[in-house]
This record gives sequence, structure tokens and C-alpha cells, in this order.
Amino acid sequence: MELTSFAFQKTWDIDLFHGSISFMIHSSDLPGFSQFVESRTPSSARADGFIQDFWQHAFDCILPNLTGNVDRYACTEEEKMESLPGSIYEKHIYGNSYSVYNSVYILAHALHAVSSYRLKHSGEADGEQLKVQNQQKQQLHRILRGFSFNNTAGDTVSLNKNGVLVAGLDIINWIVFSNGSFQTLKVGKIDYKNFPYEYEAFSINEDAITWHHWFNQVQPFSLCNEYCHPGSSMKRKEGGPICCFDCTRCPEGMISSRMNMKECYKCTDEKYPNENQDFCIPKDITFLSYEEPLGISLASIVISFSLITTLVLGIFMRHHNTPIVKANNRNLTYTLLISLLLCFLCALLFIGHPQKVTCILRQIAFGITFSVAVSCVLAKTITVVLAFMATKPGSKMRNWIGKRLLNSLVLFCSLLQVVICVVWLAISPPFPDADMHSVMKEIILECNEGSAVMFYWVLGYMGFLAILSFIVAFFARKLPDSFNEAKFITFSMLLFCGVWISFVPAYLSSKGKYMVAVEIFSILASSAGLLVCIFPPKCYIIVFKSEMNSKKHLIGRK
Repeated sequence: MELTSFAFQKTWDIDLFHGSISFMIHSSDLPGFSQFVESRTPSSARADGFIQDFWQHAFDCILPNLTGNVDRYACTEEEKMESLPGSIYEKHIYGNSYSVYNSVYILAHALHAVSSYRLKHSGEADGEQLKVQNQQKQQLHRILRGFSFNNTAGDTVSLNKNGVLVAGLDIINWIVFSNGSFQTLKVGKIDYKNFPYEYEAFSINEDAITWHHWFNQVQPFSLCNEYCHPGSSMKRKEGGPICCFDCTRCPEGMISSRMNMKECYKCTDEKYPNENQDFCIPKDITFLSYEEPLGISLASIVISFSLITTLVLGIFMRHHNTPIVKANNRNLTYTLLISLLLCFLCALLFIGHPQKVTCILRQIAFGITFSVAVSCVLAKTITVVLAFMATKPGSKMRNWIGKRLLNSLVLFCSLLQVVICVVWLAISPPFPDADMHSVMKEIILECNEGSAVMFYWVLGYMGFLAILSFIVAFFARKLPDSFNEAKFITFSMLLFCGVWISFVPAYLSSKGKYMVAVEIFSILASSAGLLVCIFPPKCYIIVFKSEMNSKKHLIGRK
């Protein structure tokens, strides 16, 4: 709706328009426009026939220099346009007038561009100038397509690729006063820049609307159904009108943050949906730390077993010349105890904020120290077998018994694990990583193993050594007690294999810090199994039964 400047509009009862809602072509106030219009008079614009005609009709008078109806009085040109009712004279620029203003400026900008182009080619030959002039006829239309500028009202005026003005509509609420004047209040808009892809193209402030006094009905609803609230999306009803749709709950892990969204979308990796699925919440950053009960408990167990291992090593070193310490190669025993101590301590590398150095060290230290420990167990088992066979009459095994053979065996088995670890580091070493998807509400800081194949190669090689030690110890378990640790080694290797066989499914089924806790538990359980199954009987004899720790007693045992 837009009023025009006709005199008969004076007699309209514009109270009928009070509280009404209308659409008008979008406009904005132009600085100085009202002052300019109010300064216009017939004498100041004699060549402007519109001003003269408007003046006579609006004030119901005739201008002295024009013939007209003698019944009307003469215009004094002292009449004030601001005294005219709003139905005749709008003090602000609206609708089509605003469009004319923008159109003039669009054409002015386009002509300026064309004239600049002509000036650039003014020095060319006549034939070339004719060619340029022919191009200019098409160039004006080409410039208008996609043209854009900012007008004095601060609006961006633009044309689309077809040369059509991209504009919208203002939603106007008409408020009429008792003296016949009225006010138009902008309460919303339709923005065609977003239409029809966004429902935000249409916006209205219902609270700002003034309704007519006799309007006492429920406001009409323009849709087939209620709006889709945040947390749901619109699903078109097959066969129904375009405005009819169903509201469906967003799938798990997705949200919709506004009304009437066509599709739900996922949160960024750093966030997760809230319960109502209408906004995203930042995820908590987690890792197995020393400040939580699980980390404190595991660290306490590590320290406790480390102290016990140190105590056992101290007992053996203090009684290093006694027969029971010498019986099964005390150097192997010391190496085994030191490697077990390092195994316990390397578990501490799994606790705390993952760093590049700790991620590499914890797997390499874990793999190599365990391999040394199991290699020592294998060497001690072979020592039992060789020692028994060497006691048989005429046996040539005495030539095979010696520190060099056993040390070479431990070194060889350990070096193979070192080679595997070096290959692992060369191909794809472990590195700090952030798992954002395993647990919906958490970002898990962890060490990525890099090459999972190499990780299981390390575990597989340790398992191979353990199974080999178990087989040798099992067949040697019934040899005479004076030389025999095999029965204890058999049980320890059985425990070791059981722990690491159960580790694989437990590790793969765990998530986050509990995956790290499973690996720490496996390290502690298998290391403690070796420590507890092999050394307590010897420590008991050394500390509490010193009379049994003699060569005579050991030789006399059957």
C-alpha cells in the first residue's frame, strides 16, 4: 500500500486504516530529503509543472499566473506543506519514490563507467571509435547486471545477474490519531536476498504492532501446522501444500539451533549436542592424570612394587655369595630384577598429559624392558635344563654351561625386540593425538600408536618368548629341587600369558583413559607375576631360614 498525492484523499476516513498491516517497497530515510521538499514552492520551481499542479490541488487554490476555477481563492505561496494531512503529503520518502531515487543513481553510476571507458579510447582511430560506440550500447546493460553500491541512506543497492533490483518489502503498521494524522511504523520485513532458501527472509515483531480497537479475535495462523522448534527439522508432507510439513526430531549427535530449520547439522569436533539438541556444548578434555583417583591408585601400586623389587634386589646383592643366590646364575637374577624394576617404573610414563617424548618412550621402554625380563626367565629355565643334563655321567653338556652362552642368549633375544622397535620408529612412531569421536562428551588426549601392526609385533614377540619359556619350564618342572626354579617359572609364565591374552580384547573394548589403565594393569600384573612367583621362596630362605642357605643343605636335598 502507498498513498498518492490526490486531493480527494482529504475526505477519506483514514481511521479505517488504524491498526492495519501492509507491505511497502523497502525504503530508508534520506538525509535532507524532507527539508528539500518543504523548501519547494511554485515560484522556486516554475519550470516544474508537477509542483504547481500539486500545490493547487493540495491547498485548493489557484496560482496567480494560471487560469483556474474562479470559485477557489488565490494561492499566496505562503502555505506550509507540513500543515497538510498525511494522506496528502508524507514527510518521509517511501516506496516508489525511494526506488526512483536508487534507479537514478544506478543509471548515473553506469553512465559514469561508460563515459570513463569512452575517455580511455578517445585517442583511437575512427573505425575503432565506431566499434567502441557499438560496444557501449551493450556495455551499459552489462554493467547494470550484478551492479552494487551504497546509497546515502546507508543501504546496499544491488542488481542481480538479470539486471533486476534486489530489494525487499517493509511490513508497516498504520497508527491513526484522533486529529486525522497518522504514523507508519515499520514492524518487520521480507528480505528477498535470503528468499526462498531461508525462513529468516520473513521477520516481524509482533509485540510492536498496534491493533484496531475492534480486533478481538485470535490472530490468524498462516501455516498448516505449528513451527518446528529448535532440536527438530522440517520434513515436507508428501502430496500436501508447500507450507505443510512435519517436525522430526534431530538424529542423535545432530542439532538445530533455530526455528523451522530444513536440516539438522552436526556440532564441530570440539563440541557435542545438549539434551534438547538445540545448541552445542564444549567437550571436556580428559586423560589419565595423577590428580584423579584412578591415576593416584595406579601410581601408588607402581611405586609399591618398585620398592618391593628394590628390596628384593638389595637382599640378593647383600647375600650375593650365598649358595641359593649363586644356584641359578646371580647375574641373570640381578638383570631380571633390574628389568622388572624398570618395567614397573615405565608404567608411570602412561600417566599424565601425553607428550611427544613420553608417547615414544613408554612403548619402546615397555617393549624392550619386558623382552629383557622374559629373556632372563628363558635363560634361567635353560640353565636348569643344562645343569641337570650336565650332571649325568659322560654328558658333554658341561662344555655348554657358562655365563657367555646365557648372556649371549639374553642379548640376542633382547636385540631382536630392539630391532622391531627401531623399525616401528622409522615407519610410523607413536605421537600425541586427540580422540574426539570415541566418547561423545569428551576430547581424549592420548598417544596414537602410529603403526598398530608394529605395536602388536612388539606384544607378539614378548608372547613368543613367554610361551617358549613356559614350554621349557613345563618339561623341566620335575627335575631335582637343588637345581630347579622351573616349577615357579612355569606358573609365572602361565600367569604372564594369561594376562596378555586377556589384554588384547580388554584393550580393544576400552575407551579413553580406561584403555591406558588396562595397559598399565597388564604391565603391573605380568611384572608382579614374575616377581611374586619366582623370588619370595628364595627371600624367605635367605632372611628367615639362613641355615638352609648352605651348599651342604642344597646338595643334600633330593
